[in-house]
Amino acid sequence: MVADMNRLEQAARVSMGEFQDPESPASPAPRTSHLALRLAAFALITAILLVAAFQLF
Repeated sequence: MVADMNRLEQAARVSMGEFQDPESPASPAPRTSHLALRLAAFALITAILLVAAFQLF
């Protein structure tokens, strides 16, 4: 019974993409995704400003 519940829980974690080793401590989310989003936002704003500047001149 307990083994079945453990297998079900593990299958649920794998299907949700959150599989972690139960023995390892939970690590915080990597900050690289935040950096990538900031760089993408900066590039988008820069591109918009350049297009607007070329439209004015």
